[in-house]
Amino acid sequence: MMNTRQLTLDGAEALTLGSRIVDATARLCDLPVEMPRTDALQSFVKQETIFVRLRTADGSDGVGYSYTIGTGGGAVLSLLRETLLPTLIGLDVERPEAVWRALFGVTRATTVGPITALALAAVDTAVWDARTRRAGLPLWVAAGGASPSVPMYDTEGGWLHFTTDQLVAQAVEAKDRGMGGVKIKVGMPRGHEDLDRLRAVREAVGPGMDIMVDANQSFTVSEAVRRARLFEQVDVFWFEEPLPAEDVEGHRLLARSTSVPIAVGESMYSLGHFREHLQRGAASIVQPDVARVGGITPWLKIAHLAESFNVPVAPHFLMELHVSLVCAIPNALYLEHIPQLRAVTTDELRIEDGRGWAPSAPGLGIAWDDDALERLSVG
Repeated sequence: MMNTRQLTLDGAEALTLGSRIVDATARLCDLPVEMPRTDALQSFVKQETIFVRLRTADGSDGVGYSYTIGTGGGAVLSLLRETLLPTLIGLDVERPEAVWRALFGVTRATTVGPITALALAAVDTAVWDARTRRAGLPLWVAAGGASPSVPMYDTEGGWLHFTTDQLVAQAVEAKDRGMGGVKIKVGMPRGHEDLDRLRAVREAVGPGMDIMVDANQSFTVSEAVRRARLFEQVDVFWFEEPLPAEDVEGHRLLARSTSVPIAVGESMYSLGHFREHLQRGAASIVQPDVARVGGITPWLKIAHLAESFNVPVAPHFLMELHVSLVCAIPNALYLEHIPQLRAVTTDELRIEDGRGWAPSAPGLGIAWDDDALERLSVG
């Protein structure tokens, strides 16, 4: 005779049969950049975008994605096809924590690291897409629902190869569009060259617009301290990735030496790495990238960890997906404006008066163009 507990478990199991994953595929698309992008260390020539599509027993679909900025996409695709996607079959999209842990378990020998994190993210975002579609909820509501919109700042007009006149023109245009800030890449050979460019932008936009600077991990501690003191002269809003991401002590020392907030996170791949920076006072602003930390499931943990330290979140890149995540949390600071999905979508992020609005459609709210995805697929 079956006991009550067994009956309850079986009933719960029956309720989830429709949400079990029965099929999953992956593909790689090369997306051209919308304009040349340069920083202190590299040029951004293409975006390898890795897509995962899954289907549940009741016919629900979910599409997720991650990316690289030019290399490594094939390795991510191979890890998905050979290891992660077979593991997915039979798992339940209503249990993203269980799915993420199962996939983390089968890749334990290669975590924590970029290739595995990017592969996990492609699956995890697909799971959240399917889960929220089944619930009839937009991602921003399902993940917390703090606010339907978020302030934006522009990065697309601040690349290192731009002349000072170009930087000024782009910053003024961003201000006219209502953007709250503009990010300027730094790392010119001499500090005064960076300062001259920043001063020209500050004079053009006035004191009411935030100016962020981004060194893309290019400085030593001593040089970062020196440049931070120069940047204080133009009231820089934050100093992003001044040092290599793993240099926690260097970031702590820099943060203690300047009034400019230190922003880190786009090159971190685990919750523990963020925790270490926050515990040691090495980060004033965190910038988790949903693709690089392994998906929505760990991204939300990082955001809530930052909240416990009274630290705001301003995620890196992927504005079409991050808009829903920053709208879900209470400690959102900014959303970064860098368009990159227009070649493979049929709709664009809603931006009004310098604010990004989270999609109201169930799921991730990204309108994929299947014909364009097919045309741009490689390998």
